[in-house]
Order: sequence, then structure tokens, then C-alpha cells
Amino acid sequence: MQLKFRPILLELRHPFRLATGSRTHTNAMLTEIHWHGLTGYGEAAMPPYYGENHETATSFLQRAAEVLLTHTMPQRLQMTEDYLQNIMDEIDALALGNHAAKASVDIALHDLWGKMEDRPLWQLLKMEPDNMPVTSFTLGMDEPEILRQKMLEADDFQIIKIKIGAENDREIIRTIREITDKPIYADANQGWKNREEALEIAHWLAEQNVRIIEQPFPKDDLDSAAWLSARSPLPIIADESFQRFSDLDKVANCFHGVNVKLMKCTGIAEGLRAVKAAKSRGLQTMVGCMTETSCGIVAAALIAPLCQYADIDGCWLIRNNPFKMPDLVDGKVRLSDKSGLGLKMRL
Repeated sequence: MQLKFRPILLELRHPFRLATGSRTHTNAMLTEIHWHGLTGYGEAAMPPYYGENHETATSFLQRAAEVLLTHTMPQRLQMTEDYLQNIMDEIDALALGNHAAKASVDIALHDLWGKMEDRPLWQLLKMEPDNMPVTSFTLGMDEPEILRQKMLEADDFQIIKIKIGAENDREIIRTIREITDKPIYADANQGWKNREEALEIAHWLAEQNVRIIEQPFPKDDLDSAAWLSARSPLPIIADESFQRFSDLDKVANCFHGVNVKLMKCTGIAEGLRAVKAAKSRGLQTMVGCMTETSCGIVAAALIAPLCQYADIDGCWLIRNNPFKMPDLVDGKVRLSDKSGLGLKMRL
């Protein structure tokens, strides 16, 4: 199998402001795995706060390409989940970190598997598209007038995700409530520092038809997360505190649920494992994303039918998606009936 990759800058439709900073683009790497005339597509989306970039991804993927060259399969050999996992175990062992780069290989392998079998990947993974949750549409922190403008882009979505975590949290929510009564997911992005104030605003948010609160405190402040989770009227969901499957023990008793992102957990295989394990512990589950192309979003949508919440809107937040957009029906990403991920390149 031959791995090819190329860097791309994903240009955001609007500057994206969080409690921890602002950006206008996201570094990404597009991958392709070629085998006997078939091509599997993958993606690494690398926001700066996770420490990956074009340079680190290039260095890692060069090593991953050498691993894949050793797996020269006979044309009639069928890919299996176990065989795919063995490859990813080798690639995961190449170096610590590089989670998004690893995810780009995992996603491309899964897409290739579906094309080898000439079946939609969701069928091979035994997913139920009818269980797909609606996805939220994310708004970064901004001035009221800009928020009103951004809301126009959210007409096709049934849930709004709001970035909060600053001194004007209430003003942001009030602005949204002047425009729409759609349910809200609130993401504090580690922005809260005071427990009592956090609990107070959690009760206020519940009155505003907010459904969940993501990552209220800094990722390592698990004591505060546990304190708030024990008292909050709303579910508290771990994001930055939960990266990979191995983090589950650490956060299980501190949050009501976890946000599983393929770019954090090295791809579809570990994402499925994390979701199933979290559910077995009674945790709520959310599938999330970075700002990504349709490739990453469709891959994330594969595990969404197992989750209660979805925030897989990344390709709607960028200007230069190299793939055609997924179908959005009644606020839900619709899984394709075409083989693999069902992606189509833009002309």
C-alpha cells in the first residue's frame, strides 16, 4: 500500500475566537492510500493548541508510509477490522502524540476497506443511520452584531453550539436568545476558573435552554470538574481533558460524559472503542470535530449513531473544502450509500 499526503490550509469563513485565543485558518494534511487502483482518503486537522502542524505531520507520515509499504496485500485478500487494527498498532507505536496524523492514516485505511468491499463503510461497521443525532452548528466568541450575521448561516441546523468562557458569557447567550430559541450546547473551552461562579452560571444556562456544558475548567483541573458535575443541573462533558481511550479512567468520575474526536484519538477504530467503553460505564457520549473537510466530518459521522450528541459541523465552517459537502437532512449528516466514506472531490 502506498501512502501519499499533501498539506493544506483550511480557511475559516470567520475568524474563530475561543476563550484561549483566535485563528483564521487550520493546518491540515490530506492523505491518500493507494492499492490496486483504489484510493482511500484521510485527513489530519491540526489546530495549534494540540501541538501538531505541517512539519510534524510530514515527518510522521513519512515513517507511516514505510510501514504501509511492508503491507503489500495480494489483490484478493480481504481487509478485516483485525488486519486494519494491526496496521494501526504498528503506526501508533512509531512515536508518541501525532494523534491527527495517525487519524489521517486510520481514516484512509477505513475508506480503502469500504472500497475494497464495494460497500458503504457504515455497513461494514454495523452502524444504524436511523440513529444519527442532529449535529450542532458552532459559533465562536464574537460581538453581538457578528453573532447575528453568523446565525444566518445556521438556518439548516437545529442546535447551536456557542463558545463561551469569558466575562461576557451572559451577553453572548442573551444575543443568541434574541435571534433564536433553538437549543444550545455551551462550550467554555477551559475558560472558567471559579467553581461557585461556574455553578451559578450553569443554573442560569439551564434556564436558557442550554442542554450541555463542555470543558468548563482547565483540562488538568479534574477536581473542579468533579465538584461542578456533582452539583450542575446540566451534563458536564469532557473535551480537552479527554483525548484518547486511555484517558477514560481518569475522567470517568469527574464528568457526566466525554467528547470523542477522531483527531484526538487517532481515528475511527479508537473512536468506536472509546464510545463503546464510555457508554458501558454509564457516561454520555458526544462525537465532535475540529474545523475539517468533508473527509474528517463523514468519518466522524460514522460513530455518531452510537452517541447522544453530535458536533460535526467542521466542513460548514471553512471556505475551501476540497470535497463535496455531505448531505444534511433535518439537521443530521446523512451517511452515503456509496462505497467507503462516499466522498466526492470538487472539480
